[in-house]
Order: sequence, then structure tokens, then C-alpha cells
Amino acid sequence: MGNIIVPKAWEDRELRAVEEHVYLNRREILRDLAVVTVGLIAGPMLSSCSDESDPVEGPDSSIGDRNFAFPGMDSLYPAARNSNYELDRPLSDPFDVTHYNNFYEFIHPDDEDIKSIFKYVSVFDTRDWMIQVSGLAERTGIFHLGDLITEMGLEERLYRHRCVEAWAMAVPWTGFPFSRLIQFLEPKNTVTHVRMQTIENRDQMQGIDYQTWWPWPYVEALRIEEAMNELAFIATGLFGKPLPKQNGAPVRLVVPWKYGFKSIKSIVKIEFLDHQPETFWNKAVPAEYGFLANVDPSVPHPRWSQETEIMIIDGDRRATQKYNGYGELVAHLYE
Repeated sequence: MGNIIVPKAWEDRELRAVEEHVYLNRREILRDLAVVTVGLIAGPMLSSCSDESDPVEGPDSSIGDRNFAFPGMDSLYPAARNSNYELDRPLSDPFDVTHYNNFYEFIHPDDEDIKSIFKYVSVFDTRDWMIQVSGLAERTGIFHLGDLITEMGLEERLYRHRCVEAWAMAVPWTGFPFSRLIQFLEPKNTVTHVRMQTIENRDQMQGIDYQTWWPWPYVEALRIEEAMNELAFIATGLFGKPLPKQNGAPVRLVVPWKYGFKSIKSIVKIEFLDHQPETFWNKAVPAEYGFLANVDPSVPHPRWSQETEIMIIDGDRRATQKYNGYGELVAHLYE
């Protein structure tokens, strides 16, 4: 079970969707307030003071970035660890996990190395984060992430992470089961798939306008029975602190039996559908990226083998396990 979270003074005790005009005005007020505050307080000292939301250089600099999704978010971490989810390998180093990220929206045209993405995320504004829920569900609308976390609770799980590019990590995520959120939103019986979308902020994500050949925004989806599986996890934290921006702050999906590109980052939309939707990589390069994208050593990528994986960054090579070693919990979904 996750920690019991006592609502803070800023929280709305009765969780409900926010009306769209209220949501839009709220964002504008925060933006204007930030501008006024900087003008009044910073003044001529601005050039000599560092922005508190920017990560400081160092091995743990990008963990626990202060630009939180809501006031008091950092006080919810660390959460209690769920001992049902253990690992067969040591946890990866925090520096490696936070500096080796495929988050294409932040790729810089002058520095395409994914290990450099952390350098370009400081401008990304994750405050006052909202998620729009639509489609075939009883509860739809725009929900504040802080309210959802209060409703769902938090726990820590240790998961294996396997990238389609054949590298792997072992990661301690904090969050809550996707099934708990789905049950709260009450999808209708006709729902077959859950579609999710990453934020598309062209002002802060320079990679979107630079990589015009990709079908933005980033979209992923699961079959409803996959989303309801106990392993499917909505992550809001990493290494006992809120998610760093390059790892998908402030909220992302984690589905450890699938290749990493299915674990969509920085989610702003969830939609319940009665059909299979298009997804980002499957639409862009269908010959290389399937919709299911389950880890399977017997199915090679067109450009490389999937029989082995390399642990980042020590280079330890291991045999790839089908379903990334989670077959006992998910194999029945594909019989």
C-alpha cells in the first residue's frame, strides 16, 4: 500500500474536474505573477543570482528539481517501498538514470546526444500541472495532479527498464498503479484502449520545431487490460524524490514489460476509446516499432538483435528476458 497522505492546506478535499476556463485563467495568472515577482524582487540582482528551478551541476543535480508541479510536492517523498516488486540486479546509479534519457522533445539541434538532454530542460515549466481526461468514462474533465496524487496515494516500486535500443536500467519509481486511477475515472464497458499524450510546448521544447519530420505531439496507448495490469504504473517520482524533468516530470507512465518508448512522459491527456488509436512511433516508423512493443528476445529489431541488453553505464551485458522478466504477471494478456 502507498503512504497515507494528509491533505495540505492548498488542496481541495473534494476531488473534481476543473472547468476549462478556470484552468486556462489559472495558468495565465501564474505566468503573470511570475513575471511581476521577478521584476519586483530580482531587479538588478537578477544577473548575479541563479534560478532556483535550474538544476545545479553535480551527480544528483537533476533529481528533485525545485520546479514542482504543485506546492508541497517534495514533502510527499520518499514513499514507502512496495516489497512485492523486487529486482534481480542492483539499482542503476542515479546519475546514469537521470543523464541517459530519450526525450526527443528536448533534443537540441546543436547537441543531439541523448545524454545531454538534461542540459536543456530547466526552462520547462511543470508548475500547476493538469491532466485532461476525455472519452468513454464517467469522470472526465481537467484534473490537478496534486489532487490526483492525494486521492491515489504513493508507493515506491523497483522495476527493470528496457529500451528498444537494447540498453537497460534498474529504477526505483514512485507513484501509483494505473489501475487505481482508471477505476477512479470509471471507464465504460465499451472501452478497449487508453490513449495518452505528452505536453506539446513548442516554446520550451526546442526539439519539436527542430525535428519537423516526427508526428508531434507524442502519443502512446495501451489496451485496457494492459493498463489495468498490476505492473502498469503512473510515476511521479524517482530515487525517492519528484521526477526530474528529463525523466518525464511531473507524471509519466511506466510499463516495465514493454520497451521504454511505450512509457510516455509528461502526460497531459488521457482518453478512453473503443478502438486502437495511432501511436507516435508506430505511426512514424511502423516497420520498426509495433503497437504492443513487448520485450521479446526472439523478435529482432530490423537494425539490431534483441537477444541481449547492455546495462547503462557499466556495460554489463545480459540475456534479454521475454516480457523483461515479468512474464508471470503479463503473459496471459497475449495468449
